[in-house]
Amino acid sequence: MAHFTQPTIADNADGWGPAGVPDEFKDMPYQPFSKGDRLGKVSDWTGTLYQDRRAINKYQSQFGAGSQYAYYHEEDESSFQLVDTAKVLKPAYQRGRNKFNQNKQRRERERRAQQAQAKMEVLSKTQKTRERDRQRQLRKLQKQFGKQLQDNNKRFNVRTREASVQVRDTWEVLEELDFPRLAKLSLPDITEPKDLLKAGSVEYYDKVYDRVSTKNEKQLSRINRVFHKVTTTDDPVIRKLAKTHGNVFATDAILATIMCCTRSSYSWDIVVQRVGKKLFLDKRDESDFDLLTVSETAIEPPQDEGNSINSPRNLALEATFINHNFSQQVLKTGEDTERLSFEHKNPFVQEGDQTQVASVGYKYRKWDIGNGIELVCRCEHDAVMIGPNGELQFANIKTLNEWDCRYSGGVDWRAKLDNQRGAVLATELKNNSCKLSKWTVCALLAGSDQLKFGYVSRYHNRDSANHVILGTQQFKPAEFANQINLNMDNAWGILRCIVDMCMKLDEGKYLILKDPNKPVVRIYNIPDSTFESDEDESDESEEEEEDEEGDEASKNQNEGP
Repeated sequence: MAHFTQPTIADNADGWGPAGVPDEFKDMPYQPFSKGDRLGKVSDWTGTLYQDRRAINKYQSQFGAGSQYAYYHEEDESSFQLVDTAKVLKPAYQRGRNKFNQNKQRRERERRAQQAQAKMEVLSKTQKTRERDRQRQLRKLQKQFGKQLQDNNKRFNVRTREASVQVRDTWEVLEELDFPRLAKLSLPDITEPKDLLKAGSVEYYDKVYDRVSTKNEKQLSRINRVFHKVTTTDDPVIRKLAKTHGNVFATDAILATIMCCTRSSYSWDIVVQRVGKKLFLDKRDESDFDLLTVSETAIEPPQDEGNSINSPRNLALEATFINHNFSQQVLKTGEDTERLSFEHKNPFVQEGDQTQVASVGYKYRKWDIGNGIELVCRCEHDAVMIGPNGELQFANIKTLNEWDCRYSGGVDWRAKLDNQRGAVLATELKNNSCKLSKWTVCALLAGSDQLKFGYVSRYHNRDSANHVILGTQQFKPAEFANQINLNMDNAWGILRCIVDMCMKLDEGKYLILKDPNKPVVRIYNIPDSTFESDEDESDESEEEEEDEEGDEASKNQNEGP
């Protein structure tokens, strides 16, 4: 009969579960494991069984590598040092290894070239054409992607820009407006403005320049005329109008900068003065506010530094110089030529001043933009034209300049301006979106009938002093605004938002500053004496001169009989 042996039962009287560890498993290390772990190799003495790096962790547990079972080889001969330090020569078969590999690669390239040539000899004429096209397309793609990699490297290496004014630690940030938030604003149904006063005189546009092309280009001349870029509070007409009209005062350039701020990349600043219930928007005396930017919104803006002719500041000076000269050269000038004069004289010309003043007509206009805000702005016309029906049309004349087609979009104006003017203008819209938008806003604010552009290029890429006129083009401001996707409702909404914020502030001086490296506009609270050091120095010098004159007068009296 079968014998039954009763197993030993471990009874846990104090609880449930095992009462203890069996003797055969006592003092044995425990390795946690997962049910998903797979059993594989028992041992691998070489460590090179799995060449594919994806299989390195194939049989490792998700709880860890099992450090208690791991084998660590300690270097027993770590303290060993070789006494003989002589250079060990390689065996003869290893000395020419690199040279052998280079020769092998060269022979492989020659073999492939011979195979390709033999293949071309066997192919038919149609197949040869297809093979050449395929090789040409392959080289084109390699060149294209190689250029993109270079462009990306240059784009990521763009240096940080500097602010238009140094921000001091004592200035307090009151508001911070980001561009996505400003781009959603809208203020439709702005009523037509009211003309308060007209001053200055403008000359007639010479239509001979409409026939200028790349084949009969004209030299850009230097016109010695004075351009008055007077800020808001220094304008005597605005000071007079501020007593009876409006509560917000600015110039067209300042309003255009605020309205088109979401398209700007470079830093700019505007001084805000809250006087009683009135608001004055000014530019700083020694700022670069009136300089025209070049390739500001391009994918790769100018990066040269120092005295290079292609540095951002030198390009801005060049563009401003070209714009001033072109706007006066295309006019009918001379003592016998007719000018259109407005009711009042130019407010910035002193009596007896013999200097020649640029052709400009000032129009002081008032808008009601709601919420009790009446905006008074000084707008400008550059010239007057005879329309198709014999009517007078006011025009704003601006200039687009080419500095180096290799770095400004790759479109050569001399080759494409006559036949592909749309491509040239599209490139300028991409590279100078902010500048073109501000010009359009200024023309709309002034009520100009035409917006005329001149295409001016350097005589040579490395010569920033001599330029030639390659052509002209004109648009109606409202139609051009639609073409460049300029929404005036959004522009008025941005202006209204910033004006409302400034009207809620206490009396004092504030600063609107565009961050040089971020799409953000900030409003700072600054001391009243900021940016007035030059005026204080001039006042002090005048006081010192008066004291010296008083001392001399008293000395003369004492020396008298």
